[in-house]
Amino acid sequence: MQVPDSRVALRNHAPVRPERNFVLYWMIAARRTTANFALQHAANLAAKLGKPLLVLEPLRCDYPWASDRLHRFVLQGMADNAAALAATNTAYLPYVEPAPGAGRGLLAALGKQACAVVTDDWPCFFLPRMVDAAAKQLDCALEAVDGNGLYPLHAAQRAFHTAASFRIHLHKQLRPHLFEFPEPDPLQGRKLPGGTIPPEVLRRWPAADLASPNLAGLPIDHTVSAVETCGGARAARQALGAFLRHRLSRYAEDRNQPDDCAASGLSPWLHFGHIGAHEVARAVFEHCDWTPDRVVGKPVGKRHGWWGLPENAESFLDELVTWRELGFHFCRAFPDSYDRLENLPAFARRTLAEHAADRREHLYSPAQFEAAETHDEVWNAAQRELVHSGRMHNYLRMLWGKKILQWSPTPQAAVATMIQLNNRYALDGRDPNSYSGIFWCLGRFDRAWGPQRPVFGSVRYMTSESTRRKLRLEEYLQRWGPRRSLF
Repeated sequence: MQVPDSRVALRNHAPVRPERNFVLYWMIAARRTTANFALQHAANLAAKLGKPLLVLEPLRCDYPWASDRLHRFVLQGMADNAAALAATNTAYLPYVEPAPGAGRGLLAALGKQACAVVTDDWPCFFLPRMVDAAAKQLDCALEAVDGNGLYPLHAAQRAFHTAASFRIHLHKQLRPHLFEFPEPDPLQGRKLPGGTIPPEVLRRWPAADLASPNLAGLPIDHTVSAVETCGGARAARQALGAFLRHRLSRYAEDRNQPDDCAASGLSPWLHFGHIGAHEVARAVFEHCDWTPDRVVGKPVGKRHGWWGLPENAESFLDELVTWRELGFHFCRAFPDSYDRLENLPAFARRTLAEHAADRREHLYSPAQFEAAETHDEVWNAAQRELVHSGRMHNYLRMLWGKKILQWSPTPQAAVATMIQLNNRYALDGRDPNSYSGIFWCLGRFDRAWGPQRPVFGSVRYMTSESTRRKLRLEEYLQRWGPRRSLF
């Protein structure tokens, strides 16, 4: 099956060079071998040219917030990919950079022998700049393939500033894309010639030892330790299966409850591409014995009813598709300002500026926030969960951000603290969804609320007291209370 044209973008003006040795898939975001549009497109091109397919999966050591936690998660995914590709004719080079700059030249060296290079289209963090730089270097075609969500990033011709407006757009435009899912196994049935990594490349850039990786010898942040949650496609599928069996049936009612949370917990694997939104959605469809031709299509713009699925499944899909993909499309529309205050709605910029000088009852430094040294038991527990587990409960993440705004000297300081803590500790940080959540706390994707409050103005207000009344928190506070050592 051909990948839809709406998902493939030529990133340079160089030609495909059929006289060369192989097609290269530069795996940088969709770090998986299943339900992967980019891998599918690369395999199609290799089959068309009658050439081997090579997969390069690199891991830099100097990306922002590089740490034992993030490296271990990626390396576990690499081990799964190595096992999956070992059963095929596809050559695989998992390269882990041992020192800053050591990987420089690797893509160019492989590119000189490549008919074409296929990579992942990802709208956030340092990846767009990295792909732009590669496009200028390579003398063969570089194509970026979008496998981020059910609705292609390039399909929308405008930005969306609320979930409601994006939901209406999806309900009018999404249906055809529900019949254009990636193949579950992009390499199955394709008779590609066997490929090998060029020996001169391996001599300079050897494959990583995935059986016993030496994190201690890498120049990354060793104070952010690895966590119990395992990376990789196998762990992702296990998590998805557990969610479908045990929690989807109560998702709408209980996903916000910290003591008995029904959330999927899939965001770390979605972020690193160890599982894709299409594979998750397909699993939900199959679990509910549903196919896309059963879309009701009405009411347009409502959270429930459009799909024609049970309420819990529709509630989950609204999070997976509407809210998650809203952030991706926002990053695509505003690549230089998705992480800046100036891209807040006009009401939020105005009201936060008007209340910037308001007296704060409590003020904390970034170090105090990081160490969970505030007066607020609920906030401290959420911060401990983030630092210790690499995750934070979805509802409490909203409260966490609102309180950082309230207890910081300026909105600018609050944003800096949120980005630093989230991106340093969260497995699902450095992601369009991360920036959606952080800036939602300051009014993005929201509307003005009344009455006007100190510090917040007309930005939505939240308190730990109302959270305690609304949620079941007893077990959560015991689990992440002050007895839990942070460092």
